[in-house]
Amino acid sequence: MSVNGLAMYEQKTQGPSVKVEDYAPLVKRIAYHMMMRMPASVQVDDLIQAGMIGLLEASRKYDASRGASFETYAGIRIRGAIIDEMRRGDWAPRSVHRNARRVSEAISRVEAKTARDATSTEVAAELGVDSVEYFKMLQDTSSSRLFSYEEAFGDDEKGAQGADISMPFLTPLEGLSRDALKKSLAQAITQLPEREKLVLALYYDEELNLKEIGRIIGVSESRVSQIHTQAALRLRGRLSEWQE
Repeated sequence: MSVNGLAMYEQKTQGPSVKVEDYAPLVKRIAYHMMMRMPASVQVDDLIQAGMIGLLEASRKYDASRGASFETYAGIRIRGAIIDEMRRGDWAPRSVHRNARRVSEAISRVEAKTARDATSTEVAAELGVDSVEYFKMLQDTSSSRLFSYEEAFGDDEKGAQGADISMPFLTPLEGLSRDALKKSLAQAITQLPEREKLVLALYYDEELNLKEIGRIIGVSESRVSQIHTQAALRLRGRLSEWQE
C-alpha cells in the first residue's frame, strides 16, 4: 500500500492527531526485523503489506485516552498482522517440522542424561549426524514456525491500555493460562546458555537485526540464525508440557 493510499485512508478514519503515513517506516522496520523467521523464497514486501494492514487497523482502533502512545499500539498491531500472515502461510515442508521435533527431542534427551545444557556437538551425536548436517538442520528450521517468542509474549501493554491489547478476546481461564506460560517461558530463558540468552535479548529486547547481532558477538549472520533456532528448540523441549 502506498503512502498516498495511507493518507486517503487516514482522511476517512482518523482525526488530525495521528498521521498514519508517518508510521510507514515503522512497518518496514518491523517487517525486516521479522524476516529472520522466513525462508528465502518469501519477499519482505509480503510482510510489509501485512504490516500495513496492521497499521491501518491500529489507526482505526487507537484510543489515545487509554494512555499508550500510537507508536506503541501500532507496533503491537503491525507485529500481530505479520504473525497472522505467518500462521496462514506455512512455507516449511513437513521434513523441516520433523527435523525440528527431532532436534528438540535430542536436546531434551542429552540434557536429561547430562543434567546440563546440551552442546551442539552432543546434539549432533545424539541425532547421528555430523556438525555440518546439524547446522544445516538448524538453518532450515529457522524459517519454520517452531516456537514463537513473540506469539507467547505478544507485546502486552496491560498497564497502558488497561487490557491485553495484543490478545483482546481471551477468556479469564485462557488469560491465566497465558500468563502462566509467559512466566514459565521467562524462567526458561534465564536458564539458557549465555550466548543463546544474549542473542534472544539482542533480537527481541533491543530489536537488532542479524548483521548487528553478529557484529556484537563476532559471528556471521547465518550463525546468529542457528544460535537463535537452537535456543528456540531448547525452549521448546523444556516447555513441552505447554505444547501438550
